[in-house]
Amino acid sequence: MDQTLLHTKKLLLVDDEPELLKMVTAILKDDGFENIVSAASVKEGTSVAKSEEPDLAILDVMLPDGDGFPLMEQIRTFADVPVIFLTAKDEAADKLSGLGLGADDYIVKPFMPQELLLRVYAVLRRCYKEDEKLLTLSGCTVDFSRAEVHKAGEVIPLTAKEHALLETLAHNKGKIVSVDALCEALWGDNPFGYENSLNAHVRRIREKIETDPSKPVSLITIKGLGYKLNIRK
Repeated sequence: MDQTLLHTKKLLLVDDEPELLKMVTAILKDDGFENIVSAASVKEGTSVAKSEEPDLAILDVMLPDGDGFPLMEQIRTFADVPVIFLTAKDEAADKLSGLGLGADDYIVKPFMPQELLLRVYAVLRRCYKEDEKLLTLSGCTVDFSRAEVHKAGEVIPLTAKEHALLETLAHNKGKIVSVDALCEALWGDNPFGYENSLNAHVRRIREKIETDPSKPVSLITIKGLGYKLNIRK
């Protein structure tokens, strides 16, 4: 999966050490992750996970009101989210317990920034593999392998930018993707000033995928936030 797409994923950090939270947040943001939420306890972590619906949770093993293992189990009662544990050096039992309960990975503290990033990317890529090449929307099907929209017996080609935009939204099914994240996916590391171009691409895509482009039901504008793609189940 393209690294820019991974940067749109929401990460939850749970640790009771403010300096560690600050450091991990800075490492992730410096590398391109924009959507990061945090908590400092089991109770707060559960609440934040419910309200924010993260795509990955990074949990400390030792927390002031319990530990990360029950927190993971609690989160997994309402969300199938991958988990990376942060564990103190030489706490082998913690590693085995976490992996035995279904954790996706663990990182031993202290750790280097690059190790954290490599493990985060590895888990995200493993858990959020490329979507199916066929995407079913209301009134049409998108074939990403051929860059085509099939609607009412007609085959409509997609441009490279339209393909990239739809694919980015499809990777985040039903979730809001910010204008900045979409511009970065289409135009790279310097996405500023492309908002009007993005709007133009959205209009053209709606003409291709929507039954009535003036009343879109698939590619939805979330005013002041960005766009989301409603996928037919």
